[in-house]
Amino acid sequence: MIRACVFDAYGTLLDFNSAVARHSIRLGEAADGVAATWRTKQLEYAWVGSLTGRHADFWNCTVRALQFALGCYDLDPGLADDLLEAYRAPDPFPDARPALEALWDERLPAFVLSNGTAEMLEGAFSAAGLRHLLQDCISIEEAGIYKPAPAAYRLVEDRTGLPADRIGFVSSNGWDAYGAELAGLRSVWVNRNESRRDYARPDKQAASLTEAVISLLAAAQR
Repeated sequence: MIRACVFDAYGTLLDFNSAVARHSIRLGEAADGVAATWRTKQLEYAWVGSLTGRHADFWNCTVRALQFALGCYDLDPGLADDLLEAYRAPDPFPDARPALEALWDERLPAFVLSNGTAEMLEGAFSAAGLRHLLQDCISIEEAGIYKPAPAAYRLVEDRTGLPADRIGFVSSNGWDAYGAELAGLRSVWVNRNESRRDYARPDKQAASLTEAVISLLAAAQR
């Protein structure tokens, strides 16, 4: 029986592309390219740091990745300040609040486990008006290594006091859902864009956060 639900933050509850969308006119035709490059390099810097033993926190990776992305498209480096300010308070996905409220109503505690720093998470979820629906925001900085490393997911067991198989984990990132599954969590992959699966299948797949939560609530009542 599920006794707690844990969510990824960026890309799952929070739309990291919303920062670029707010400044799309200024970015022009390069907007989509900047968004994609920014995200790709952000994760790359994080993972390379973990693998080489030169860990840098996620805000550092985010800043460096944006600088790289703007350089790729020969854009004004001065745009970085406004884009980073927007990234501090990304828009929540439309299904984020209803999903968390459903868990709140059923008194099933909800947590966040994210590669983001504690400061990033507290600020983002407070700005989104969702912080009160979360029991806690857990940053991988406590483990000093990024997801999908097993040590990152073990933070959830430590914080909740529950064994892995009593914890539901929700992420829209396939690699994240896979990592959680390998760590023993009850993983649900939110496949919003009907992407092709390229990792071992999590326990469940869902088209939305609402569908994922319905699945977890059913597991909590067994």
